Amino acid sequence: MKKLIWIFALIVLTFTGDRLGGWVLKQQVEKSQFRYSRLYTQRAQADILLVGNSRGLIFYEPYIEEITGLKTFNLSYNGMSIDLMRNLVEDYFEKYDAPQRMIVDVTMCDRINDQLTSGFNTYSAYSERLQKLIFERGGNMGYGAQFSHLFRYNSEIFQRALFYLNKTDKDWLLDRVINKNMVAEAGNLEAYTIDLEPDSTDLEYLPVNLKAMIAVAQAKGTEVHLVINPYYPVFAKKIENLESFKTKIETFTGLQVKDYSSSILEEKGFGDYQHLNKYGARLYLDQLKKDGILP
Repeated sequence: MKKLIWIFALIVLTFTGDRLGGWVLKQQVEKSQFRYSRLYTQRAQADILLVGNSRGLIFYEPYIEEITGLKTFNLSYNGMSIDLMRNLVEDYFEKYDAPQRMIVDVTMCDRINDQLTSGFNTYSAYSERLQKLIFERGGNMGYGAQFSHLFRYNSEIFQRALFYLNKTDKDWLLDRVINKNMVAEAGNLEAYTIDLEPDSTDLEYLPVNLKAMIAVAQAKGTEVHLVINPYYPVFAKKIENLESFKTKIETFTGLQVKDYSSSILEEKGFGDYQHLNKYGARLYLDQLKKDGILP
């Protein structure tokens, strides 16, 4: 009997500690200036919504706000998948007045990312959509987050939230110049493709999510612009299916895709083969403003 009492007490203490620890970490997440913390705590109202993966960070918010006089919000994240982004965008339009414009770098439609999706357990308590997606793509990770509140914070996403606890994340962009070794090896790179069907059992999965995301924005009166952000010029030439990729997206969505893949030629504008640095981002954003994509 005494042994059972100790077991029961241990269970109660473990449960209480988990809930108390989860509550403490939740308070830190809600105070953070990280973009998804702002999204789910009513601090993300914007005139321009920016969407992409790590290449979407090229939409450098401080400079866009400087040249347009408008407020921005960037949902982009490293390795972001289109199914996860769809849910984040739908949450945004549910919680806020519709932005004037949404600009999407469509090269984010090249992957599903179950590991990143599971990492968004940190914000699952704020979104039924996220919860559902995590169960669909992450399985046991969703059950783990329901069983243990502390488990929700076992991810890179939570670490980012802590990193941006007391500072803005609007300045999150490479601030280095592509190194000489990468420049020298660029011509020797193997051919590269952007794959719209990484999961052969679900061939239309990626463009379906893009189309649905666009429909949500348009239904709210938001003007949607699709773009291909710049690549390092030599790397861009290695992408074998860029034109067919663009055509597929245009056919599926009914919207024009503006191709800026080779629009920045200055070597010092790149941090690596697929990402502009702050200098290159300014050159690119000036082009978007000139072309009317940025108002």
